[in-house]
Amino acid sequence: MRATAVRRTALTASAAVLALVVTACGGGDQAGAEAGGKEAKGGAGSTGAAAKALTAAELDKLALATADLKDHQVKKPGKADLFDPATLSVEQAQCEPVARALSALPTGEPAASAQRLVTQNSKAAGEGMPSMEELAEMTEEEAEAAMLDSLDITKTMTSLWSYDADGAERNLAALRAAGQKCAGGFSMTVGGEKQQVTKVTEEKLAVGEDAVAWTVGTKTDGGTPAETKVVVFRQGTTLAGFSSFNIAAAGRGEETGQPAAVIDAQEAKLR
Repeated sequence: MRATAVRRTALTASAAVLALVVTACGGGDQAGAEAGGKEAKGGAGSTGAAAKALTAAELDKLALATADLKDHQVKKPGKADLFDPATLSVEQAQCEPVARALSALPTGEPAASAQRLVTQNSKAAGEGMPSMEELAEMTEEEAEAAMLDSLDITKTMTSLWSYDADGAERNLAALRAAGQKCAGGFSMTVGGEKQQVTKVTEEKLAVGEDAVAWTVGTKTDGGTPAETKVVVFRQGTTLAGFSSFNIAAAGRGEETGQPAAVIDAQEAKLR
């Protein structure tokens, strides 16, 4: 494989990564739309009128840790991992709750929040990117496949948002309604990057007391189409959000499943 082809393959893969990183959602602050919902029954932190939100310290203890998951790494996200909510804009206002969940930002105004970035590497990803010498011995197709294999990393931004009274229930209802209204897609900008949400496909997921789950298709200008798995479930006065993507799967045009192990581990800690 000629050196120019090696460089082109490497640059193509790098460009794909940069385009896809925009969907590696971050989050953390407040603002957004709320919608009405029904009264909840029971559960940890009942959502009646007198129900109290958990504190930031309580949420921090309930957030995931590496010890909670096998073959995953868990860390507190850094500034580079998060989106500034002030940079989010959505052309169709009714779709903002979906854009916020995609970007790991809360709907409404939670009283407290906590976030973790969970990473799962494949064996090939653990071995790292092929060297230029190794790539030079491959065909372009082999080099592209090898580089995608090295990027077989699933990243899931997990969020806990706690609300007073029935806030968690009302905001989950807002998410569900927005997903139904915006199933055909919408335009948004976050972190200075404009992207088109091409679809919001509802999935069925039994977790927590109530849950919303979607596959969200996105495409940036000149970028590779990608799919992000988005889940938000309620346990009492707390919403647990997950925004998950895999770079290699997007590059191959493959669909990935929900991060079931991550979701199950978080649900167990919230019960």
